[in-house]
Amino acid sequence: APCASSRISSEFCSSKRHKNVEMIPQCTVMVQSGKVDRPTIQNNSDNNQNQSHDDTDMDPPKPSSNQNSNNGSNDSSSNSNDSNNNEERTSKDYYFDSYAHHGIHEEMIKDEVRTRTYQMAIMQNKHLFKDKIVLDVGCGTGILSMFAASAGAKHVYAVDCSSIIDSAKKIVEINGFKDQITLIKGKVEDIELPVETVDILISEWMGYFLLYESMLDTVLYARDKWLAPNGLILPDKAILYIAAIEDAHLKHERIDFWDNVYGFDMSVIKDAALREPVVDVVDAKNVVSNAYPILKLDIKTCTKKDLAFSSRFAIKAKRNDYVHGFVSYFDCAFTHIHKPLGFSTAPHARYTHWKQTVFYMGETLTVCENETIEGEISCRPNKKNPRDLDIELYVNFQGQHSKKDGTMDFRLR
Repeated sequence: APCASSRISSEFCSSKRHKNVEMIPQCTVMVQSGKVDRPTIQNNSDNNQNQSHDDTDMDPPKPSSNQNSNNGSNDSSSNSNDSNNNEERTSKDYYFDSYAHHGIHEEMIKDEVRTRTYQMAIMQNKHLFKDKIVLDVGCGTGILSMFAASAGAKHVYAVDCSSIIDSAKKIVEINGFKDQITLIKGKVEDIELPVETVDILISEWMGYFLLYESMLDTVLYARDKWLAPNGLILPDKAILYIAAIEDAHLKHERIDFWDNVYGFDMSVIKDAALREPVVDVVDAKNVVSNAYPILKLDIKTCTKKDLAFSSRFAIKAKRNDYVHGFVSYFDCAFTHIHKPLGFSTAPHARYTHWKQTVFYMGETLTVCENETIEGEISCRPNKKNPRDLDIELYVNFQGQHSKKDGTMDFRLR
């Protein structure tokens, strides 16, 4: 049976015709009016409760003059004990090799929110794919390419640098698409296509915190080199959010644990642990504030420079509670198809393999209902390895029971 729905804000749509946004556990469908088709996926989630982004009308704050002060925060000076070996180990060492293993593709394909939304976006828009040339960037097992071929694409060029493409070639042949899909092994930046332009570019480029692993850089390169002027990109919109969370239990297990390990003080590791964002599932009940959009991307027009960003935010506490950190998640949408749709990775949405990204603070904030936490978050690719992210989070809170004015540095790798 179709799942119950709830309304969320229509951040994706600037035009008036897409003002209504309906959230269902497996996707967000943007409609003008009338009924919404829902995929028939059994819903086993316990966290699909109604919740909105409740975007604030408050102006983003200006950082205070003492923004660089660190009242108990995990800045670089407090992490001098990080070893050189830890700094040298990055995702660069295993990125393409990791995607050669079938396990990671199994996890992504079994993510029905992800895979079913792509399937719907393609298969319900056969009129857009009929007789078109399609480029699949980072094709993996080739499932998106086969969706496109099934939708009537004239030809699909599927590119992947990982050796999983060797399996993809067999999969494509077994399923009868050998003459319709050409698989190319290599980096998109290094290969040449046998055509000058493509009509449609499809890719599942999103990473943790939306931008981790920097695959969007490659999509933008392919867009600029091959996509026809009126070409289509799927998906074409993404928004990244931040909110405050209460998470005493997991913070104790993951961070405070190092204060006393079988009677020994290992707090030097606690400093390093605080610097690494945690990718995990956050219960919607733990979200203390509204969510604030910190990055909005239009994949049709954005540039590589836009992916290194700084954004001020102001979030308001919904209740009296404690704040142990911040959670970030993203929404993704296909707005240039006949009936726009998309999905959310929010705590209140159905589980996805992206989960959520958590940034813990060294201290705990005591917040009262309607008190405001202001701040600024900056993100840029790491200089040594652009697939890693260096994230700086400035927090300014002047509450009735606690205060904070400091900056925390994180590295997502």
